[in-house]
Amino acid sequence: MIIATNVVKKFNGFTAVDNISLNVPDGQIFAFLGPNGAGKTTSIKMFTSLLHQTSGKIEVNGFDTIADAYGVRNSFGIVFQDQSLDDELTAYENMDFHGAIYGMKKKDRRAKIEELLTFVGLWDRKDTLVKKYSGGMKRRLEMARGLMHRPKILFLDEPTLGLDPQTRNHIWGYIKDLNRQTGLTVFFTTHYMEEAEKYADHIAVIDKGKIVAEGKADELKEKTGTDSLEKAFLKLTGYRIREEESSSQERMRGQVRAWKK
Repeated sequence: MIIATNVVKKFNGFTAVDNISLNVPDGQIFAFLGPNGAGKTTSIKMFTSLLHQTSGKIEVNGFDTIADAYGVRNSFGIVFQDQSLDDELTAYENMDFHGAIYGMKKKDRRAKIEELLTFVGLWDRKDTLVKKYSGGMKRRLEMARGLMHRPKILFLDEPTLGLDPQTRNHIWGYIKDLNRQTGLTVFFTTHYMEEAEKYADHIAVIDKGKIVAEGKADELKEKTGTDSLEKAFLKLTGYRIREEESSSQERMRGQVRAWKK
């Protein structure tokens, strides 16, 4: 589903992603782990054709991310780390608008909305304004919206950030059900190591723009001589406290501005 070969991304002399190669098979749940500023966000932006790599090649669902960005964008759904719903619309209206953007016919949109909102347990609240939803309900709605156009792969950027353990557990229940029932490929980032250890079929760890380890959770633990994925992650990436996320994001914005110039 994703084939990345020798991918490099530079911003005005700074190398954010340094010669990474990944192969994500169809139907896999793939975890992409790394400290703040490691290159995760830049990689996802390239995989979703929002940024062009400096060198290397990326294919998503068989489409080249540069030569056929339209095909790539029709192939994936995405749930961003920051909430991106329209709070002044109902759940149904958010879903309907998304489907219309992707050119779905009204009859098809209506049927798909009912199917997905029922699946995530929100059909009874379809006419409620999103601003009245809890954080967990919004997360579930964003997942439903990301699946509206029947994507082949779902990108999840910190899908359970800031949610309580009960809601996190429910969210992952939905993700696993989707993967099991539809064969959907899932590519996710998280700072909750237990999520990656419990749910991912395969894990890649990126640090300072490079893939430093890859494999199943047990393989990473064996490789590092540790008894938990969190300890393995720390051994692979170091124990030094990284820059704050806000600083990392500001640097990224500066890099993007430089790239646009």
